[in-house]
Amino acid sequence: MLEKNNLSKIRKDVKDCVGKKVILKANKGRKKTTIREGILEEAYPSLFVVKISNDYDSVRRVSYTYSDILTETVEVTICDDEEGKIKIS
Repeated sequence: MLEKNNLSKIRKDVKDCVGKKVILKANKGRKKTTIREGILEEAYPSLFVVKISNDYDSVRRVSYTYSDILTETVEVTICDDEEGKIKIS
């Protein structure tokens, strides 16, 4: 029951930050991590989508589940100008 409560809190926190700039730190396995910067585009009931732009004018969308945040596979940091940086976990 505790896990479901944490998952619903994570889902609510992500949904409240739709449209804001985020920094994603994703664990790809075997000591490989990627750090990307993008905009939190959509929040669906089971996953969320981040739009990532790079230097070559191409737009890429990546999606992660809320359980990825819960299991610390992905770290999401919200970059808010007023409040500074907020980490969702």
